[in-house]
Amino acid sequence: MSAILLLFIFVLAIFLGLELITKVPSQLHTPLMSGSNAISGITIVGALLAAGTGGTVGTILGTLAVVFATINVVGGYLVTDRMLAMFKSSRREE
Repeated sequence: MSAILLLFIFVLAIFLGLELITKVPSQLHTPLMSGSNAISGITIVGALLAAGTGGTVGTILGTLAVVFATINVVGGYLVTDRMLAMFKSSRREE
């Protein structure tokens, strides 16, 4: 693919993402983001492939992608856990 086409797709994705995220009500923003962070675990698979099949630059970028994707996934699960903890009852039933 040419660089112009890739840049066009990137800019289109930015505008589409902005348009979609502004339509989400504020009550659904946290669950949506925590779920999308958890789903981004698929990114780790792509990052591992990039780290294993590239040269020196591909290995460095792939390793950085693995680190950042892992942080994103762990953060998504932590936010989800914290959100679910808000719904637990504080009373002990005996």
